Amino acid sequence: MNDHAALRIAIIGAGPAGLAAGHELLARGFDDFTIFEATDAVGGTWHIHSYPGLACDVWAHSYTFSYRPNPDWSASFAEQPEIEAYLQQCAREFGLEPHLRLNTRIARAEYQDDGTWHLASEAGETFPCDVVINAMGNQHTPKYPDVPGLDRFEGDSWHATRWNHDVPLEGKRVVVVGSAASAVQIVPELAKVAGHLTVLQRSANWIMPRGRKPYSDAQRRWFRRVPALIGGIRRFQRLLMSFVIDGVSLGHKRMDDFEARAKGFIEKSIPDPALRKALTPDSRFGCKRGLVSDGFYPALTQDHVELVAEGLAEVRPRGITTASGREIDCDVIVYCTGYRIQDFDRIDVVGEAGLSLAKAMAEAPESHKGIARPGFPNYFFAVGPNGVVLNVSYFITAERNVRSIVRLLEQKQQAGARAIAVDPAVHRAYNDWLRERIPRFSWGAPSCTSYYQDAQGRAPFLFPGTFAEYDALHEEGGLHEYEVRV
Repeated sequence: MNDHAALRIAIIGAGPAGLAAGHELLARGFDDFTIFEATDAVGGTWHIHSYPGLACDVWAHSYTFSYRPNPDWSASFAEQPEIEAYLQQCAREFGLEPHLRLNTRIARAEYQDDGTWHLASEAGETFPCDVVINAMGNQHTPKYPDVPGLDRFEGDSWHATRWNHDVPLEGKRVVVVGSAASAVQIVPELAKVAGHLTVLQRSANWIMPRGRKPYSDAQRRWFRRVPALIGGIRRFQRLLMSFVIDGVSLGHKRMDDFEARAKGFIEKSIPDPALRKALTPDSRFGCKRGLVSDGFYPALTQDHVELVAEGLAEVRPRGITTASGREIDCDVIVYCTGYRIQDFDRIDVVGEAGLSLAKAMAEAPESHKGIARPGFPNYFFAVGPNGVVLNVSYFITAERNVRSIVRLLEQKQQAGARAIAVDPAVHRAYNDWLRERIPRFSWGAPSCTSYYQDAQGRAPFLFPGTFAEYDALHEEGGLHEYEVRV
């Protein structure tokens, strides 16, 4: 029963977390696994999304697997095509291609009394397995504004995550609804082609300069010849990123420093006092996702671009109406209105005694250390609720999580266990501890309203602390936190 090869494992999703899971499984001797991917290629978010200007807001050399640096990045911040190509190259190099099953959307996963899981695809195929690792990511399901008339618009409209490249935008009157992460990348690109561009901003965001710098051919040659150079860059960037936790901690002086720097960026970039005021946030730094952009503010100063500091009230057949009643006619509407972050209903997951994961998460979006939940034996999250750490790259958190999962699988096999499920009491104590810590941070404060929080004011996205703290919690974890069924 301790034979790793005897364990059939299903990984759902072939984005960074799914690839990290596959890499860790192979490294630890588990080779009977399948990575189910709903689309036609590896890459997750970086394959699905393709809007103009799409790039990562984390430094390129930090936005990689720790065990697979990339000396060939073209600049200090990487754009979507390069990141997608990097992930697909990693899948090949890691030996994961034989384990991939593309164009297979898993629709249902149901736990069986014998400790196994049965997966069913949209096409009606079934796949029995012993363990499920949910690596579906959290930026896939578009979120639209809850206003009347969305289906009455006679022009072209789409969500940023479903970009329609078939519609030419040259000379068009375009409205962008939203001013956050995707908008700050899209607006500078649309400003280059649109006849008139209107940007609706319901609330201002803290934005820092990105400072993107191209790498020369000579620099890339040095990165290839001396890999330690990349290691040094990563360590320096990790140090800078470590300051972010202080910057989002209520009462810490570094929050004031971050806000002062961002306000200085507005002062330098925006000559119009009224526009500067509209772009200055009234929330504390970190309540909303911190953004980086070199082009957003300059785009807003152009004559054919207008920032309207209001929300959307209604969509009309030939345009939109703002919250104040202003009517703006347009040809195209682009919704930069975010995603449903905790969308666990994308798959119908049924655990013990018919327990629905979607229902359980709707009632209490919780997990144990970001990877497990009571009532769902042998079912793990590559990045579950409160399983993202703010002061490191997403890759680092995902690697930490899957390392813990695979260690649990090793311990399960060594114990001769049929199934393991996190102990409800352990889960409860951990999440009570989280709940006490979350209000210390701007993103978890009761006064904050952002995508980090749900409609009930819960903040189930980020871990409330540093990666060092998160790593220590995982290191001390193990099978002793789980119920073992033999």
